[in-house]
Amino acid sequence: MPLLDATHRARTAAQWMRENTTTCTFTKASLHNAIGAADQWVEDNLASFNNALPAGFKAAATAEQKADLLGFLLWRRIGKLKAEED
Repeated sequence: MPLLDATHRARTAAQWMRENTTTCTFTKASLHNAIGAADQWVEDNLASFNNALPAGFKAAATAEQKADLLGFLLWRRIGKLKAEED
């Protein structure tokens, strides 16, 4: 999965601003910079994430499935992913 281009980063920032419900004390420029830094961090650490996965899953899952798994975990941790069992 490639880094987001400028358009996709801007759209990510716009959607984040729409969905955020907490008070922010940073600027839009700071948010855009944070999105770029986080996107680069993900790129830089993909191998580490992949290496942490169990061998069976790592071998069988696609890159998209692995990214989806990470996304689900992060959303669950911050309370934005509810399961039917909850």
